[in-house]
Amino acid sequence: MTQHAGENSFFALYVFTIAALVGAPLVGVLMSGQPVGRYLDFPPLTRYVQHAPFNLVIFSAGALFFQLIMTGIIVLSDCALSLKRDRKQWPFPWWGWGGIMLSVCAWVLAWNRFPWFATLQPYTFTPLWLGYILSVNGVTVKRSGTCLMQRESYRFFLLFPVSSIFWWYFEWLNRFVQNWYYTGIDDFSALAYVLHATLCFSTVLPAVASTMELVSTFQSSDNCSCPGANIKITWNQRQEWLLLAIMAVVLTALPVAPDQLFPFVWIAPLIIIVSMQGIAGRQTIFSLFAQGNWRPIIIPALAALICGFFWEMWNWKSLAHWEYSIPYVDRYHVFAMPILGYLGYLPFGLQCQVVTATVFDFPLYGTPAK
Repeated sequence: MTQHAGENSFFALYVFTIAALVGAPLVGVLMSGQPVGRYLDFPPLTRYVQHAPFNLVIFSAGALFFQLIMTGIIVLSDCALSLKRDRKQWPFPWWGWGGIMLSVCAWVLAWNRFPWFATLQPYTFTPLWLGYILSVNGVTVKRSGTCLMQRESYRFFLLFPVSSIFWWYFEWLNRFVQNWYYTGIDDFSALAYVLHATLCFSTVLPAVASTMELVSTFQSSDNCSCPGANIKITWNQRQEWLLLAIMAVVLTALPVAPDQLFPFVWIAPLIIIVSMQGIAGRQTIFSLFAQGNWRPIIIPALAALICGFFWEMWNWKSLAHWEYSIPYVDRYHVFAMPILGYLGYLPFGLQCQVVTATVFDFPLYGTPAK
């Protein structure tokens, strides 16, 4: 009976969390008296958020923060990971070569405008990333003898539909801040847009999860206790509820102050989900901090940065692609992305880890490799 009540309580908390994540921004629109209809346009081609111009002071502060964060990642990665090659190597699988070939061919087609390929030109994203997923799993097999796609094939392929829902949520949040928008899709009907976008979005979690596992094959053999990196975190349920409530308020205010709050598109969902896990007494991505083990943070953050590099590179010259409109820091681009925008990939990687581990009970990438 107690266990059943506990599961019911967790389900109620789960429903509350979903309501907060999805409904809060729309509540903010209603409370501020803004027209609701423009946030529900489909496909979302209208640009109605006017962003603040480039600000050198804010950019400089952001650049310093970026440097500090990246320095910390490099230092902690040196503790958490090892590039030594003194390990057994397995044969590279045939389907890994197929993935490489698929990505190379799709890349050539994406960046060129062959007349005979014009009809299919907007649809190169999915084959690029299917090739990437196969390739990364192939490299993981070569380094460890197994991979997520082989070992957990059923649950791995379930990641694809979950990934679509996962990224549609960020598309929903983006409607209230409009930090990115798509070009080359003007001729898509609403149904065609939904189908094509859902297919593209389905590759996000499998790509990041596969990259996380590949990065985890570089784990050092020690316990990753980095000098000076131990952070003692003790949270009680009251504090967890307070954090959850604050982030719900932030998401509510998102459409009212999009220029000031846009970073929380990547931060608030993570904090809300982790707070929910803490309230329910479950392990969170931050549970190993007390032992100085930063692997559950470093591995997904690095994996998302790696995927982010390929996302931005392959997007750059494609016909159907996204562009950015970010307040205060929209300058000094690497591909289409402003350099400071890459900071968003760090918490995004943690969210990929949290969602993957929560939905499918995958282990956190934090224990030393065997």
